[in-house]
Amino acid sequence: MKPSISRRAMVASAAALALGPGLFPGLLRPARADNATTGVTDTTIRIGQSAVFSGPAKDFGIDYRAGIKLYLDRVNKSGGVNGRKIELVTYDDAYDPAKTAVNTAKLIDEDKVFALTGYVATGNLAAAMPLAEKAGVPMFAPLVGTTSFRTKVNRYLFHVRAGYDLELRKIISHLSTIGIQSIAVVYQDSAFGKSNLATCEELAADYKVKVLKTFPLAIAAEDAKQVVTGLADAKPGAVVMIMAGRMVEVFMRDYRASAVGSPLYTLSVGITDAAGSAKRLDGKLAGLVTASIVPPPQALRVPIVADYQRDRAEFGEKIDSYTALEGYIVARVMVEGLRRAGKTPTRDSFIAGLESIGSTRFGEFPIEYSAKNHNGSTFVDLEIYARDGQLRR
Repeated sequence: MKPSISRRAMVASAAALALGPGLFPGLLRPARADNATTGVTDTTIRIGQSAVFSGPAKDFGIDYRAGIKLYLDRVNKSGGVNGRKIELVTYDDAYDPAKTAVNTAKLIDEDKVFALTGYVATGNLAAAMPLAEKAGVPMFAPLVGTTSFRTKVNRYLFHVRAGYDLELRKIISHLSTIGIQSIAVVYQDSAFGKSNLATCEELAADYKVKVLKTFPLAIAAEDAKQVVTGLADAKPGAVVMIMAGRMVEVFMRDYRASAVGSPLYTLSVGITDAAGSAKRLDGKLAGLVTASIVPPPQALRVPIVADYQRDRAEFGEKIDSYTALEGYIVARVMVEGLRRAGKTPTRDSFIAGLESIGSTRFGEFPIEYSAKNHNGSTFVDLEIYARDGQLRR
């Protein structure tokens, strides 16, 4: 079946934004959805997700979806939200912004979702947002911390995780405090990497930490030997990685095999499958310092972590990671917004419900929303990996 004109137009519009001008000439203006209650029936609320479920970054999407679904299973078992169970419709975009645009158009045009959630990666969010905005569909809690999405309030976009700017500030301020005055940056050769490299350079200037050299690395890179050679020549006090997925392992494998001894720091998205990474790196994950934007998944002293582990046991969820816990928290906050949307929820009442949350804690995890703030959490901590992939503070 051929896509409708509105769908083709929205796909083209988003793909053009994500992949660059000139690739999709003759763009058509997508139509705005007229029905604010689309995706809501007497018994269900349909939520859509496009994320990476295949390829070298698949752990992000798989774990994020697992955590989201885990809390939704809890809610649905208890009768749903105001009598409506929440249905999660998901598609794989394989980390490709063009596929994200196609999936998002399908979720809006064909699946008639009420809202979107659980998207992964900067370029993919950039591909989806024009479609969501044109159709008036809320986009809730993408796994994206890029600063450019947070400097101005977008009515349709709500974050939960802290921004990468806060993660990088935590890293750079820590380095400055312990007396490290020079760094090199290895960054993912993508919209995510380039945007956050600029943020890192600005923060380094603020803290008077010199950026000696920056090195791009392809998402699908099979080795990083040239980058490692460049680092050996630069001799930085520390190396900051702005990368996500298996490419982090590729870099660390080659870095640990070299004589370069500078300490390594990464964003929260650097390592998702910590146990797997530790095994594949044969213990060489030890010593990597990471920013964390949720509490440790084993910290049962934190109420929301205790709830997460209880539900994992009850529903038989085998995935257990920081990303899965993040997804669980995301779903809990989203459900609170749906509850506040009222017995006859509309997209406008859902947005108003989220904004009415104000400053509160979900199982001791802090969230703040208002009409002027859709950024969610500011929680960031630093942890260090042990040989087995466990994190220590």
